[in-house]
Amino acid sequence: MKDNETGKRTKNGRNTSGSRAEARRATEDAILKAAETVFAEAGFGGATMQLIADMAGLPKANLHYYFETKEALYRRVVERIFNIWLEAADVFDAAAGPAEGIGAYIDAKMEISRRHPNGSKVWASEVMHGAPVIQDYLETTLSDWTEGRATIIRRWIAEGKMADVDPRHLLYMLWATTQHYADFSHQIETLNGGKPLSDAQWEAAKTSVKQIVLRGIGVIET
Repeated sequence: MKDNETGKRTKNGRNTSGSRAEARRATEDAILKAAETVFAEAGFGGATMQLIADMAGLPKANLHYYFETKEALYRRVVERIFNIWLEAADVFDAAAGPAEGIGAYIDAKMEISRRHPNGSKVWASEVMHGAPVIQDYLETTLSDWTEGRATIIRRWIAEGKMADVDPRHLLYMLWATTQHYADFSHQIETLNGGKPLSDAQWEAAKTSVKQIVLRGIGVIET
């Protein structure tokens, strides 16, 4: 049966192209989540497509249908967390000042560490090994993004909205602090009595980090 408006084949009167696309997205998402876990735990060298397929609950052949090689899948995992981080940084562009911009950025980055810890661990491992796969991203996209945010921070400094600090070192500190909650989650859980942080503890952590940073750059009076 065909839909009169779209001409696309339907089943039981429904257009099936949308459901197929949704199923494909769901499968790809399951693969990426499984790959994040395997790459985070085993590293690129120790990970295999069979391990990832097993983690995703898929036949290995299905995995290769979506990603032909382990290298392609690994790059997609790294690109995914990178793009999530970039989207979180959009708050800088529209913020009236550092209290809103940096405060919201800390909230977003820590929430990403909570929801995507394995992606952050894969990124950290990649960079610590000299970024053999994503060096081009560091030299282009990350470099451009960093300079763009540094320009905004310099404007806030010139407007007297925050202390005169080096924008790059401020960004490095923000990355290190917020990503620590993902990259060193085991250490944090151990120090938390062997348990993951609760919702209340996550909110308290966000508040503490924001207070420490914003006081340090002169946005909140001590």
